[in-house]
Amino acid sequence: MIQKKICMLGGFAVGKTSMVARYVSSIFSDKYLSTVGVKIDKKPMTIDDQNVTLVLWDIYGQDAFQTVERSYLRGASGYLLVVDGTRLETFQTARDLQKMAAGVVGTAPFVLALNKSDLNSEWQVDEQALWEVAEAGWSIVRTSAKTGAGVEEAFERLTRAMLSA
Repeated sequence: MIQKKICMLGGFAVGKTSMVARYVSSIFSDKYLSTVGVKIDKKPMTIDDQNVTLVLWDIYGQDAFQTVERSYLRGASGYLLVVDGTRLETFQTARDLQKMAAGVVGTAPFVLALNKSDLNSEWQVDEQALWEVAEAGWSIVRTSAKTGAGVEEAFERLTRAMLSA
């Protein structure tokens, strides 16, 4: 069995933990609990007849007061950059985190999960900014940890990219 380490990266309260809970256990909670350090979960899956175990590192959110420890990224096969579509500043945080991650894991695959798509009426991330990162080769999936929309697709797309890397 193949095992792949995936790091969940993003700003404070963008929905990283909720995405992992939705993906691993098919649950969602409105209660916000801040991640302290890192929480690790595992999820077995099959892609094109290959059994893969994803080791999901849910890392605390980066904000003005704390930055993600580079050491958490060591050994990662890929990462999910999670953005809260209702908070524009989380998009810039994701851009900063992507640069930092690339400095640690090089060209490891990543997917930008544009989370909270169920709150489309409160959207702040503009299409021009998304177009620019898509043109730079970023893979983007609109997700909602609350409804589950796009969550499976984001992890599957990342896993396929890691297996073909």
